[in-house]
Amino acid sequence: MSLSPFITIKELEQKLTKKEITQEEILEFYLRRFEAFDGEIGSALEIFDKQSILDKTNTSNKESFSIPGIIKDNICQEGRTTACGSKILENFVATYDATAIARLKNVGALLIGRANCDEFAMGSSTETSAFQKTYNPWDKSRVPGGSSGGSAAAVSAGLIPWALGSETGGSVRHPAALCGIVGLKPTYGLISRYGLVAYGSSVDQIGILTRTVYDNARILSVIAGKDDKDASMQQINTKDYTQNLTNKLPKNLRIGVVDNALHAQGVETEIVQAIEQALKVFEKNGASIKHLQLPTLDYAAATYFILSRAEAASNLARFDGVRYGLRDKTAKTLSKMYYNSRHDGFGEEVRSRILIGNYVLSAGHAGQFYNNAKKVQYLISDEFKEAFKDIDVLIMPVHPAPAFKIGAFDNDKLQMDLQDYFTCAMNLAGITALALPCGISSNNLPIGFQIVGPHLSEELLFQVGHAFQQETDWHTKTPAGY
Repeated sequence: MSLSPFITIKELEQKLTKKEITQEEILEFYLRRFEAFDGEIGSALEIFDKQSILDKTNTSNKESFSIPGIIKDNICQEGRTTACGSKILENFVATYDATAIARLKNVGALLIGRANCDEFAMGSSTETSAFQKTYNPWDKSRVPGGSSGGSAAAVSAGLIPWALGSETGGSVRHPAALCGIVGLKPTYGLISRYGLVAYGSSVDQIGILTRTVYDNARILSVIAGKDDKDASMQQINTKDYTQNLTNKLPKNLRIGVVDNALHAQGVETEIVQAIEQALKVFEKNGASIKHLQLPTLDYAAATYFILSRAEAASNLARFDGVRYGLRDKTAKTLSKMYYNSRHDGFGEEVRSRILIGNYVLSAGHAGQFYNNAKKVQYLISDEFKEAFKDIDVLIMPVHPAPAFKIGAFDNDKLQMDLQDYFTCAMNLAGITALALPCGISSNNLPIGFQIVGPHLSEELLFQVGHAFQQETDWHTKTPAGY
């Protein structure tokens, strides 16, 4: 049995249908891939043993999916550690499956392990995990992006064909773009958040990382749809998101190009050129291009900083050494136990965000910061709605430059935070966006762009992205040595 490391989900399913390979052979192949290569990438915190993977999966379902994947360390898998990349939850074992995990297991998906992530999904480089850094397979002196960098690096290096990550301000699309793969941020409420450890509850979403658009649609078809366990869910039934992938763009497609994003200060020339080439592909295939401005985009990052940190301070208050994880057992008083457990359990980045969150929520400051940020959030949402009256989808950069060096922003946290500049507006508006590769830089690093659509337009984004991948070969490029 011989498999390409970069084989797609679609190709694997065809081999299974033709009985050219078995489910167990596929699983063994990817277990060996992690054993051989993950020591140099650091994408996984844990790879489970083969028998326990098979035991926890429903392999008798007639709609069997059977393809292995890896799950970000902040999504609960029953009987597995869910540490969120943090010491404070280092020994926490989940007692239930997240809804997305339960649905994957039910169709036979083989969940192979836990992917590294920035601590509590707070970061843009996968450098803030309490356990290890993850390195970009294209250049191991560089970051894979964050916070779902472990998930993205594993798919990029061909260690696994798909992965789940999570997004609060761009944490699926950003590492997808820096690692040269496809990343979906779904509409808020399309994938259940039940079992996803909360960072910013009003903007968090589980997202999907794959090599191709088709594969991404395949995974969404399994995990999307209404769930009574999550009150914020859209009342959408499950459906097959691959059925309308016709290889062609929808007729009379209207694409809007956000000029104040594409030509924003700091966006490198190679990024602009790669996206302009992508636009020519769309135009050649019948799309009309309209250039427009989204002025509120300039306020999205600041708005996101305030709201996400306010929600993080509230959500992470539960981790106090009493009910979960790490506890200082030497403290003589209750208050000292709280203080020491939270100080020692959380890393610097998380402590910083909790402090900022408590500050913006405090008496005397909530009106100045939090309430005003909520007003700006509504303006951003309204601006997107207005734009989608004249166009069908928007095209924007995901990142201003290719993957940066490990430690590049250790002394400039603001620049690190601004990695979310082009992505967080969609989280604030609750709309969907799909990142996919569109070029390679002169120093051999992937370049990505994103297609943005209104609420519940995932089918349209998949159609547009899939048609683009039939006309280009950027998604077939792989890092050397794997």
